[in-house]
Amino acid sequence: MPTPSIPILSAKDDVIPVIGFGTSMLSDCGAIVATALQLGYRHIDTAAKYPSEEGVGQGIRSSGVARNEIFITTKVSHENLRTADFSRSVEQSLRKLRLDYVDLLLVHWPSTENIPLAETMDALASAKREGKTRHVGVANFNIALTEEAMRLCSEPLIVLQAEYHPYLDQSKLLAYCRKVGLIFVPYCPLARGRVFSDPVLAEMARARGKTIAQIVLRWLVQQGNIAPIPRSSNPAHMAESLAVFDFELSGEEMARIFALKQAGGRIANPPGRAPAWD
Repeated sequence: MPTPSIPILSAKDDVIPVIGFGTSMLSDCGAIVATALQLGYRHIDTAAKYPSEEGVGQGIRSSGVARNEIFITTKVSHENLRTADFSRSVEQSLRKLRLDYVDLLLVHWPSTENIPLAETMDALASAKREGKTRHVGVANFNIALTEEAMRLCSEPLIVLQAEYHPYLDQSKLLAYCRKVGLIFVPYCPLARGRVFSDPVLAEMARARGKTIAQIVLRWLVQQGNIAPIPRSSNPAHMAESLAVFDFELSGEEMARIFALKQAGGRIANPPGRAPAWD
């Protein structure tokens, strides 16, 4: 099967594939990641907090895809945001991945231990200057924290990663990212499976001859400046998630999906760790 051509988004002096592959909660994932790469995925997302870094490294090595064709993201967890802990976490991630560098390094969540953001941003910038990552960014930051991070970091941030799906209104965050030139990377783009029982999405999928996942992912990428990272261990579903570039949703269809947003639609909202969301 020929690998599909995936559109890309410009990220400063580099590009990020519009559809990536998430590995949260995938522990023994070497074969899954290898399959994803062979299907055509070129952005693989992992984190120190996930049990997937070793599997991602195994998948890269067994996939037959050249390292320089793959965009790898990993993250430093909120427990490790002081300078020495941050550096140690990055080194551990690289050892698990068996890589010399990653393409994107993110702060996974803001600090809950009163660690100065300036210290964390200095550590993040140092990782880039030392060649351990090519780009840097943040995840699960609100607008105020992101603005402060951009001010404090001596290296340019290129990505804000956060939850986004049809049930969560992220219009303020998306508008901010577009204004300041950050690419928005949504996790949980399929709302951890909630979309599959939605009658509105099911009706659209039937009318289009597409799957519900394809409808939702098309809705996301069609908004522009968005690079979702769906997750699956099923090769057929993995392939379907890449096949969203051969159709467009109408304005009416887009509006119907936007109308699914609801209060309390957020999934990832850990008490004591989540910031005050916008």
